This record gives sequence, C-alpha cells and structure tokens, in this order.
Amino acid sequence: MGTVSVTEQGGSIISLRIGGSDKGDGSDVTDEAFAQLFEYLEGERKEFSLELGPNGTPFQKDVWNALMKIPYGKTVSYSEIAKASGHPKALRAVGTAIGKNPIPVIIPCHRVIRSDGSIGGYALGIDLKIRLLRLEGAL
Repeated sequence: MGTVSVTEQGGSIISLRIGGSDKGDGSDVTDEAFAQLFEYLEGERKEFSLELGPNGTPFQKDVWNALMKIPYGKTVSYSEIAKASGHPKALRAVGTAIGKNPIPVIIPCHRVIRSDGSIGGYALGIDLKIRLLRLEGAL
C-alpha cells in the first residue's frame, strides 16, 4: 500500500494519508490505527473499531457515514451511496465528497463502483482500489 500517515485529534482519527513516510504521533490512538490497518491488510480484520472524527461539511459527513455502512467484501454504486446519504439527486456532489474522504480504507470509499459494474475512480489510484477489492474478495 505504501507508506501511511495517521493523524489523531482529541482521541479520534481525523486523517489517513498514503505516501510520504509512515508516521503517527505515537499516541495510543494512532498506534491502534496502525495495528488495525496492518491486520486488515493481512486479511485478519474485516471491521475497524476506531473512533473517527473526519473534518468536513455536514453533506460530506452524510456521505462518509453512508460509506461506513458498506459491508466488507461488498460494493455499491455511487447512486446507491447518494440515496443512502439522503442526497439522491446530488450524484456529482456525492462523488466529490467520496473523493475527499480524509480517512480512506477505514472509511471504505474503495467499495464504491460505477452502476455499470466498472471500477470507477479512486483518489489513491485505481491499482490500490483493485488490490483492496481483491483483498476483500469483491473482485
């Protein structure tokens, strides 16, 4: 997956970035995030149990909350996320909110595909999206 940076604020994970150098602030919260992420990548964890506090607009948070409900190993379409987030007519804005997800993998935006079944985009690159979906058995 590459190098990972995890940021915590007030006991909640607020961001996960891929690229740069592996780092956290050495807190129990970021240490636990790294441990759970490693377990996930090893195929040993299907759900994360971390306190999340992503910064975003109420609209973005609606979308990110809908993403959190996608089960491991399943995919849904962008339009399904638009409906689940309470914004069925805001498909483009929902896609933009998905792309701005500050805690990818843990908030599983990689599980969103196009309604025609094609992979769609991924802010961290299509190759990583495919690898994550294969890890989960969704491809």
